[in-house]
Amino acid sequence: QVQLVESGGGSVQAGGSLRLSCATSGIIFSGNYMGWYRQAPGKQRELVARTSMVGANTNYVDSVKGRFTISRDNAKRTGYLQMNSLKPEDTAVYYCNVGSLVQVITTNFTSWGQGTQVTVSS
Repeated sequence: QVQLVESGGGSVQAGGSLRLSCATSGIIFSGNYMGWYRQAPGKQRELVARTSMVGANTNYVDSVKGRFTISRDNAKRTGYLQMNSLKPEDTAVYYCNVGSLVQVITTNFTSWGQGTQVTVSS
């Protein structure tokens, strides 16, 4: 069974940076796409960034383009999300997940990690 452990969240002021990590087990990490998601209070979970199996192709939601960078280390079975120039609207619980491209895009997963809280103050 896949296990996902997100870490690296915290409280920062607007303009600050955080680096999130996603440690995985129970899945062939290198054979799957990876996505980072976030869910703010009262809102649906949204995909903010995704990367292909070797990290060659990445995609971002418009609101984070130029500020967030997704990456992965397949040897460590770990994914990362570097977040710069953070804004109060980035405040949310951040999650990662791995699977097929369709799963990542449609957020069609039955199992999630506990997430990591990111809070950005103005």
